[in-house]
Amino acid sequence: MPSLSLLGSTGSIGLQTLEVLRAEPDAVEVVALGAGSSVAPLVAQAREFHPRMVVVGDADRLGEVQDALPGMHVATGPSALAEAAAMGEVVVNGVVGFAGLPVTLSALEAGRRLALANKESLIAAGPVVQRARQTPGAELLPVDSEHCAVHQCLRANDVFTADAGMSRVHRIVLTASGGPFRGRGIEELADVAVEHALAHPTWSMGPKITVDSSTLMNKGLEVIEANELFGLGYDRIEVVIHPQSVVHSMVEFTDGATMAQLSMPDMRLCIGYAIAYPDRIATPFGRIDWNELRRLDFEPPDTEAFPCLELAYAAGRLGETAPALLNAANEVAVQAFLDERIRWVAIPKVIEQVLGDHDDTEADSLEAVMEIDAKARATAEHIIARQF
Repeated sequence: MPSLSLLGSTGSIGLQTLEVLRAEPDAVEVVALGAGSSVAPLVAQAREFHPRMVVVGDADRLGEVQDALPGMHVATGPSALAEAAAMGEVVVNGVVGFAGLPVTLSALEAGRRLALANKESLIAAGPVVQRARQTPGAELLPVDSEHCAVHQCLRANDVFTADAGMSRVHRIVLTASGGPFRGRGIEELADVAVEHALAHPTWSMGPKITVDSSTLMNKGLEVIEANELFGLGYDRIEVVIHPQSVVHSMVEFTDGATMAQLSMPDMRLCIGYAIAYPDRIATPFGRIDWNELRRLDFEPPDTEAFPCLELAYAAGRLGETAPALLNAANEVAVQAFLDERIRWVAIPKVIEQVLGDHDDTEADSLEAVMEIDAKARATAEHIIARQF
């Protein structure tokens, strides 16, 4: 039975990962759990799964967790997070935002299989992560439904093992639900409220990624992630709106054939795929009832009303530290919107201004990426305070 480390265990991905493990009790042994400040659910998880190590991100709550888990190894801090990430043969990174980067690097540098739900770490530090992926034994399996779908389509066509490889692939088509504001024009988006942006029509996710879905920034980040994962180039990665969220993405091959992965929207399928790879779990998460499914619709994205998608393409094409700028500015702007300090329509305006500060700084080290991230966050906060 392989061992598993789950970081971000109390968030949306973490909770769904534990649902998979409850359904598949013989799949893995949980050896490490980690969360930020949600102490009560973390303690409950540790009592249920009995890991060897528990990491709490909030250092002020360390004693509380230690008292609740006598005899269990409980720790805090970056070194503890890195230790936990390297413990499991399989590592699920469900940490939200840029904070997940150390987990990604620790897992890959330890030669582990990384089930990556934290797209921001790959986006912000792509060149650094790519070097870590070269570690013997390291393996990266995407948990995002779109990239998981692409991975399955490529795998089914022997792209990863055949000599021809990616030369058989003409393009990747990422699908997007369109979020809660699909079909609305710019004038209709001026005064949308936080609760409206959090009302996703098909997926159950955390607040940050749900807001990203409403702006289409989530899809823009996934475009950058797809380039990092599969190396196809931005001109061969396209986005199409698909409101039913049943076709999770497609791969078009050079002979004109298009392969797609379909299932009802359920992240547990993607989590189970990454954990069990190259096998598959037995629990049918996302099974389609073909007697109920009536239609599948597709339409182009409205980049005038949702400019974040084009901003992401621009940052991806600039490369190096530009995606880090984009990601940091977006995280700050989204949080400001959730805190009701700016309007929803101001999110892309903040990002565009921060991205305008891009220079030729190379993303050649973790330190360089972290420096750019901090600078972008400070710039975004300054823009918000001065203009909004």
